[in-house]
Amino acid sequence: MNTRMTTLLAAATLLAAACGQRAVQPTHPGPITAGEHTRVNTTYGTVEGYLDNDVYTFKGIQYAQAERFMPPTAPDPIEGIRMCKLYGPKAMQGENLIWKDDTQRDYTFGNQFILEPMSEEGCLVLNVWTKSLDDGKKRPVFVWIHGGGYSSGSAHDLACYEGRSLADKGDIVTVSINHRLNVLGYMDLTALGGRFESSVNLGMQDIVKALEWVHENIAKFGGDPDQVTIGGQSGGGGKVSTLMAMPSAKGLFHRAVVQSGSTLRVGDQEYSRKLGLATLQELGVKPAQAETKLPEFTYEELVAAGNRASRKIATAGIRGGFGPVMDGKIVAEQPFDPEASEINRGIPMLIGTDFNEFTFDISPEKTLDEVKAALTERMGEEKAVQFIEEFPKAFPDEAPKAMLYMDTRFRAGAIKQAAAKSRQGGANVYVYQFTWKPENNALGASHGMELPFMFNNVAIQREMTGSSESAYKLQEVISNYWLAFIKTGDPNVAGQPVWEPYNEETGPCMILDNTCVMKYNHDKKLLEIANP
Repeated sequence: MNTRMTTLLAAATLLAAACGQRAVQPTHPGPITAGEHTRVNTTYGTVEGYLDNDVYTFKGIQYAQAERFMPPTAPDPIEGIRMCKLYGPKAMQGENLIWKDDTQRDYTFGNQFILEPMSEEGCLVLNVWTKSLDDGKKRPVFVWIHGGGYSSGSAHDLACYEGRSLADKGDIVTVSINHRLNVLGYMDLTALGGRFESSVNLGMQDIVKALEWVHENIAKFGGDPDQVTIGGQSGGGGKVSTLMAMPSAKGLFHRAVVQSGSTLRVGDQEYSRKLGLATLQELGVKPAQAETKLPEFTYEELVAAGNRASRKIATAGIRGGFGPVMDGKIVAEQPFDPEASEINRGIPMLIGTDFNEFTFDISPEKTLDEVKAALTERMGEEKAVQFIEEFPKAFPDEAPKAMLYMDTRFRAGAIKQAAAKSRQGGANVYVYQFTWKPENNALGASHGMELPFMFNNVAIQREMTGSSESAYKLQEVISNYWLAFIKTGDPNVAGQPVWEPYNEETGPCMILDNTCVMKYNHDKKLLEIANP
């Protein structure tokens, strides 16, 4: 290195130190190359990705195709070589989170949602990261299913979803997928019969089709089709939960991770069929005209009609109007209610939530009297007194105002799901609660805060985590736990706190924070008070 370059680097380091910042190093330095050495012959033809230092990267691989309101089918054979170096389009959906109020601004800035092109025809794509294509090694595979409920999101709308770092650190194959959403992914038209007899749970059918592609092709990317873990957060966790009750998915995955998305029950088909027919009525389409008329409407027209129909029939059962339903065939039974589905009883699970979820802690400190007044208004004086008495037993290091911002809804669902899985006895289930809070914002341990940590991507989601020293230390621990589970179905790692399987009697739960520790039924009474 010449003297001038040495001097410049030294000056840059001193400047960073003077400004109170760490000198930011490249996340993964090294050359990027592409060509014959980055080509793979898949079942449907040759795809070319690129080699990013020592991780092969493929983006936007088409795994299926589908006509509107029809089940997915195999993609057309590739002619020549298809370039797979850019993320493919996401499914049709509304706007990403927009700036609404102070809380929404913090959440949107922290998450740094990525604006992407959308496509109805081209959204059935997936991405792959792997350390090798042809060394004969069989690597565990992690398939990530994005959040956003059943109406929004993509495999790339958060920067931390990038699978490169996890694949590199753990020597696994990381896969992320897109699938149909909202009215195009979840409108139930089976009441029409005939050509529409399988037009239900289409978004879930897409996910199964992606898992089939993985089963058929992942060995060519250095992966083991017999060691596939599926994982998802929020709506993605709901989709993972639903896959546990789908016969068509049996054998396509071997472990499952549900993060802040535990789903015990999906919708009722009696309602979903009514909604499908009511949507046709809103569009002015008679059942006999559906096959010819439905392709004529824009996505926006379909969504508007679906929303009008939802309001008119006004009944509970499907989150956001359109989502998975138990149709008895594709989703054969309720995933975890009254008990865990027997379809995938042998699948180990890792389940957890965040301390705050959507209850953002943006207020100044409150006195105990102020907290009591707010809790009394929410749950009545008797329960407020009980809650205040129990809270410091469960969370002795939390300030009084944390009582107002503790999530109980997501956590209660996760515990019910874990309890059902544990009672089943088919495989272990491990439970966590993420309580770490960033120092640079008021989001607290909010919905999705653990994502950069488990993906080993704190460095590229700095707006959320603050990129503090504590964040990097916790990232090492959490990504180690997730990688161990992906590889073995057991999150335990030598040198880290022992993570015990869940059981209803003692309620073991791993607290993920600057100090990770097992606790036992620590918030059981709080959940009982808040969720009678």
